[in-house]
Amino acid sequence: MPSGPVPTANSSSSAGMLAPFVNELDKIAPSFQIDASQIRIIKTPTDFYETLKIVTLQDALRATPELKLSILTDALRGTRESPDPSCASLLAPLITEFGSDRVEIRMYHTPNLTGLRKKYIPNRINEGWGLQHMKLYGIDDEIILSGANLSNDYFTNRQDRYHLFSSGEVTDYFWRLYQGVTSLSFSVEPRKDDPAGFKLRWPSSNAAPSPLDHPAEFISQATPLISRLISKNEAPDSFKLQDHDSSNPRNTKVYMLGQLSQLMKPDSSTELPAITHILKTLAAPEYAGSSWTFTAGYFNPAPSLTNLLLSTASQSNVVITASPQANGFYKSKGVSGLLPDAYTLLARRFLRAIKEKKRDSSVVLKEWRRGTVNEPGGWTYHAKGLWITLPNELHPAISIIGSSNYTKRSYSHDLEAGALIVTQDGDLKKRLGDEQKWLQEFASPVTLDDFAKTERRVGLKVRIAMWIVSLVGGAL
Repeated sequence: MPSGPVPTANSSSSAGMLAPFVNELDKIAPSFQIDASQIRIIKTPTDFYETLKIVTLQDALRATPELKLSILTDALRGTRESPDPSCASLLAPLITEFGSDRVEIRMYHTPNLTGLRKKYIPNRINEGWGLQHMKLYGIDDEIILSGANLSNDYFTNRQDRYHLFSSGEVTDYFWRLYQGVTSLSFSVEPRKDDPAGFKLRWPSSNAAPSPLDHPAEFISQATPLISRLISKNEAPDSFKLQDHDSSNPRNTKVYMLGQLSQLMKPDSSTELPAITHILKTLAAPEYAGSSWTFTAGYFNPAPSLTNLLLSTASQSNVVITASPQANGFYKSKGVSGLLPDAYTLLARRFLRAIKEKKRDSSVVLKEWRRGTVNEPGGWTYHAKGLWITLPNELHPAISIIGSSNYTKRSYSHDLEAGALIVTQDGDLKKRLGDEQKWLQEFASPVTLDDFAKTERRVGLKVRIAMWIVSLVGGAL
C-alpha cells in the first residue's frame, strides 16, 4: 500500500469536507435523499443471482396475470450469434406465450454503425462503435445498479459490483430513463418462419426514425428527449449536510448519473462532469489526507480522468484492474483475443504516467486474478467504480456504482447509467469500505519491472490492431 497519513474517525468534520462536492454536484445531476439502510451492497455473483432470481420471471408471469415485463438489451450483442441461439431468440418465446401487451423486448442499435461499416466490420469488434450498456434491474420499487450482464458467468465466476436501492424515487427515475431509450429502440418480434426465430422491427410509435435509415435525424430527435430525462431537476433540494452522522436519518444523497453522449448533440450527459468535479475538488490542498480507490476491469480510463486521478492531493490511492488471465477476452478467437494484451499495454502506460508525475509513493496499480479464465476455478474481473475517503476518516463517504468503464468509449459511444452516493452515515461508509477491501482480496501490486518481463511484452500485432480501431472511429 502507498504511504500516507493514518486516518482517524472524526465525523464532526465530515459536513465541511463534503460541502464542496455537494454544492457543485447539485448543479450537475438530479438527486434523491434516502436513508442509508435503503442501499444494500451485494458481494458475490451468487448473491447477485439469488437477489435477482431471473429464472423465476417465466413462472411469475404465469402465476400473476397482471404482471408485465420489459427488457432492453443491445441489438449488436443481442443478435450476435444469429441464426444460432441468441439473446433475442431466447427471449422471443416469452412474447409468444404471454403476448406483446405483457412482454416487451427492445434492442437498441447505435446510429454510429450503418452502411458499409455495419456490413463489413466483424462481430464483437463492431461493438466499438457503441452499445446499450446500461445495467438496470428494477422490480416494483427496488432496483439493482450494476456493471453485470445476465449471462451465466455473471452469476457464477465473474466478479462485479451490485447495489440494491430500495427506493421508489430512485427506481422511478431510472424507469423513466429506461422508457426513453426503449422509445429509441427496435422491437423483437417472434417469427417461426425466420431461421433466427425473430425479427427486429422499428415501431411507428417510436420517438425518432430508425438509426439505420436516418442516423442524423435519429440523433436530432433523441437529443431533447434524453436531455430532459437526465438533466438536473428544478425541484428544491432538501438535503442538508449535518455536523454528525446520527443527526439525520436520511443523511445519504444519491445522484442519478447518465452518460448517453451518442444520443445527444449537444451532449448534456452528467457522469463525466460529476466525476471531473469530484477529482478536481480532491486536488485542493485540504484533501491531502484523503484517499481514493478506482477500479475498471477493462483498464483504459479516458485521458482526462487519468490526468485528474494523478493530480489529486490524495496520498494513499489504489487502482484495481483485471490481470490478462482474468480478462473475459483471454485466449478468445479472432481479433478480440488481442484485447488482454492491449489492456496490458494501457496499464503499463498508466504506470509510466505515475512515474512521470512522481506519484510512485501515493498510487499503486493492482491486478486482480483468481485462477485463469476458462480453466477450472478460474474467474474473470469486471468490477468498476470509485470510492473517496475523506481526510481523518476510516471509510469512504463517496462512491460511484454503475455500468460505465470510464473509457473514452464510455464517454462518446455507449449508453451508461449509474449512481453517485454521498453519505454521512457511519454504517454505510463501513459497508462501502468493506466492498473496497474485498475487491482487493485477489489483487496484487504490479510495477513497471513486472511489465518488462518477457511474458508481459506486447507484440506489434496488438499495437497495430489498436491503431486500426482508433483510426476507423471505434474505441476499446
